[in-house]
Amino acid sequence: MLDNEIKDACKKLRLSNNFALIAQKSEGETNQEYLYNLLLNEMSYREKSRVTKLVNQAGFYQHKNFEDFKFDEVNLPGDVTPESLKALDFFHENKNVIMYGRTGTGKTMLSIALGMIACKNGIPVKFYRTASLVNQLSEAKNSGSLSSFLKKIQKAQIIILDEWGYVPYDRVGAQLLFDYLSEIHEKKSVILNTNLEFSRWVNVLYDEQMTAALIGRLTHHCQLLLFPGENKRLKESSINELYNNIGHVNKEAYDTG
Repeated sequence: MLDNEIKDACKKLRLSNNFALIAQKSEGETNQEYLYNLLLNEMSYREKSRVTKLVNQAGFYQHKNFEDFKFDEVNLPGDVTPESLKALDFFHENKNVIMYGRTGTGKTMLSIALGMIACKNGIPVKFYRTASLVNQLSEAKNSGSLSSFLKKIQKAQIIILDEWGYVPYDRVGAQLLFDYLSEIHEKKSVILNTNLEFSRWVNVLYDEQMTAALIGRLTHHCQLLLFPGENKRLKESSINELYNNIGHVNKEAYDTG
């Protein structure tokens, strides 16, 4: 058996260990067919590994499938369809996506689903809860490692900012976030989820001119998705069922009172 020799050759040729393992199992009626099947398996293995790596590096805190998302409570612009979102047209057209609506209406789910599709298509993604990114930027600046931190996230082509404006940001961090988003303007696509209307962004960014400039850049080439529905998590939760039952009991008591 030449197991060790094959593994050593794979290492020198920068082939995966999978190549050495499959070499023992691959079949073919001719030497060429055997080699072709072996190479096909290696390509498939590398593709799966690449997607897994991109998904892990993206930082999603959960995985969501696009097919599970229902668009019945989302208002899409006239030139946007579920199919065009799935095809990542916004990315290929160098546009941003802003999802606006109340908490729990599906913004995070859809943004993660789009991020997962991007990863499967070989597009690097970074997902952040916005407050966390602001804190990381501030900490990196304070520790003198801001350049290395920015370099680390530079490869991402789609930046997902979740929970934008849910809490006020550190002032220094807000300025750093503005600088970063200004730097990647028209270079990368941003997916931003918020329940805060544009007129109130100054409450978390503090500076009116900076806020106006950022809104202008994010919306310059942008698809605005509106989520006017109810809180899906509350709607589907046992708390909501209890609330409805309490309301029903109170109504009966009122009617018989």
